[in-house]
Amino acid sequence: MRRDMKTVFLLSLLLAFGLALFSGCASMTGETAGENIDDNTITAKVNAIIIKDPQAHYLKIDVETTQGDVVLTGFVDSNETAERLVGKIKEIRGVKSVKNMLKIEKKM
Repeated sequence: MRRDMKTVFLLSLLLAFGLALFSGCASMTGETAGENIDDNTITAKVNAIIIKDPQAHYLKIDVETTQGDVVLTGFVDSNETAERLVGKIKEIRGVKSVKNMLKIEKKM
């Protein structure tokens, strides 16, 4: 009977370890594979919006997406351009928030 208890305990411990190891399949970034793919998709869609925008396509704008939160850094020519981009980005499925860290730089 004592041996059966040890076996049950060891099997339970092994099962708990396996569940902890594989639950969520989280990567080193803390994101699951699905979240990583979604963030990459959002970033690609944001970059497509920037490229299609007549005032922004030539500008240097960096996009970082983490768990649906988008951060924009770089330069735009006006507040109107920044606001237009942010408005379009907020409409992308999966975007939770947009942090606008864009700076205004007038063309010479």
